Amino acid sequence: RALEDVIDDLEDQIEEKNKEIEDLRAQLASLKQLDPLETYLARVSTARREVLTRLRDAILADFPDLKVELSEESDALRFQGEGLFASGSPDLTREKAAIVSKLAERLDEILPCFTLGAASSFDETCNPAFAMVEAVQIEGHTDDRGTDQINRSLSSERANSTFFAMTGAAKGVMRHLNLKRQPVLSVAAYGPDRPVTTNDTPEGRATNRRIDLRFIMVTPQDTGGIQVIRDALQAVGERP
Repeated sequence: RALEDVIDDLEDQIEEKNKEIEDLRAQLASLKQLDPLETYLARVSTARREVLTRLRDAILADFPDLKVELSEESDALRFQGEGLFASGSPDLTREKAAIVSKLAERLDEILPCFTLGAASSFDETCNPAFAMVEAVQIEGHTDDRGTDQINRSLSSERANSTFFAMTGAAKGVMRHLNLKRQPVLSVAAYGPDRPVTTNDTPEGRATNRRIDLRFIMVTPQDTGGIQVIRDALQAVGERP
């Protein structure tokens, strides 16, 4: 009888352990499920990097000697300021204005698949991630030499010079709209606040005097936001 009681106790323990195992398996299965929002945002990040790489390669094909590279976060193209502007000047040189004009034309070719508006032409072939651009920001930056007031004004003037050169070269670029139906092309100026390297050397200061072309993507907060983006882009693709 004593042995039978031991066996009963052990069988009860086994039953409890089996329940624990099933609970743990259910938790593991839940953890293995991909979060749809995280998956979407990862695909958007990849799509942005691919678009910027295409844009960089197209510009380098036209201007092989131009210093342009992807930012460390793969969210912007970085143009060394001395490559576009004379030192201390907000005006594009005549030779470099051709670079900005070509950049606008290339951008005008890429944006239709990632924006709304009359110029849009979405299909899943060019945008399988259903990524949407919130803003393409022309950012002006300077080194830390000179007064803060001068640098902030200079970075703003350089960004605006680039903006007007781009919109003049490709007038349709302002027809590309975000989810709020606002033009995606915009301007920002940071003066010396966002260096990418040291300002202690001439080479470093030359790198910090730059224009960045930053792609800011629409980032929904939940799966409902993802569906809103998909519906908006699919409506573009279904237009006659």
